[in-house]
Amino acid sequence: MAVRTLETLDVSGHRVLVRVDLNLPMQDGRVSDPTRLIAAAATVRELAQRGAKVIVLSHFGRPKGRDLSQSLAPLLEPLAAAVAPHPVRFVDDCIGPEAEAAAAALEPGSVLLCENLRFHAGEEKNDPAFVAALAKLGDLWVMDAFSAAHRAHASTAGLGALLPSAAGRTLEREVRALAKALAHPDRPVMAIVGGSKVSTKLDLLGNLVGKVDLLAIGGGMANTFLAAMGINVQNSLCEHDLGDTARAIQARARDTGCKLLLPIDAVVADTLAPGVETQVVAVERIPAGGRVLDIGPATVSAWSAALRTARTVVWNGPVGAFEVPPFDQGTVNLAKKLVELSDLLSVAGGGDTVAALAHAGVTDKIGYVSTAGGAFLEWMEGKTLPGVAAVGG
Repeated sequence: MAVRTLETLDVSGHRVLVRVDLNLPMQDGRVSDPTRLIAAAATVRELAQRGAKVIVLSHFGRPKGRDLSQSLAPLLEPLAAAVAPHPVRFVDDCIGPEAEAAAAALEPGSVLLCENLRFHAGEEKNDPAFVAALAKLGDLWVMDAFSAAHRAHASTAGLGALLPSAAGRTLEREVRALAKALAHPDRPVMAIVGGSKVSTKLDLLGNLVGKVDLLAIGGGMANTFLAAMGINVQNSLCEHDLGDTARAIQARARDTGCKLLLPIDAVVADTLAPGVETQVVAVERIPAGGRVLDIGPATVSAWSAALRTARTVVWNGPVGAFEVPPFDQGTVNLAKKLVELSDLLSVAGGGDTVAALAHAGVTDKIGYVSTAGGAFLEWMEGKTLPGVAAVGG
């Protein structure tokens, strides 16, 4: 899906509401991971450089009403440092007379950080009165929080009905990367999907089997598919009640010409804990009482061979219990094989995926890594994201 970009807006001298994602991890009152701040700052800085009066909107956490423990005030200093030399001030609300006065007082090239949107129930309800109150602050609206684009909230979708709008640079890059991976990909396309449960990724798997050429399924969810094929997975995590669902997905894959890749061997232990005794076995020979906790080396080799045939790779979810060594090796080794291949487009996303790739030390070698979480997953499921649709071109 195409989006309207910043080039479509004449921002000089105008008040521009910018919805970013400053829902950052904090430790001892300080930002512990500035990834989203850095992404947000790029759009804010560009708008300020073009003479806009920039009004920054974001949520933080899940407050129920005004809760100063989830205030955006501690982010004033980090944001100011990220967009320097443009001055930044803070206002302790996002609607009402005080916020309106602060927005009106802005000079071109300056920035106003508004208080947490979710202090008001109208934000998540996309309440028309709250949308109208937000719109009073600005002349234009820029949506740059792809990570919140799957939510039809006031600041992520509602403002598009009242103000001329466009996508910010973060959202623009994300949409282009994902469209290139799934909407208009170079083929063959391979998807790697991991995670613990099939039930959490039914829509994803159902969409992918109709869009990709190879689909590798790892993690706990692979056990459900193996069990559906009559393999005894012993004490492994498995949704036995979804056997019919797994077989239906396999049947659809055959109908659409999607080659389904399941583990052929596994790293097995009696319990998930560091330092436990493990063994590598064929999936048909899981010992009594054993638990499958990672894909084995033969599976890594087979999937690596499949990767070498692909032109586009999309990855969502670790293929083993990577948080607990040695059950990280399947994910780590597969990730390292992926980044050795320079002639393909690789796109990865989802919270656990980002953490797993960082653990493997390959984040900066993947073509595009999305930190969007739920929005990334819903895009891969084929769903329309309200925040993207609102700035669609």
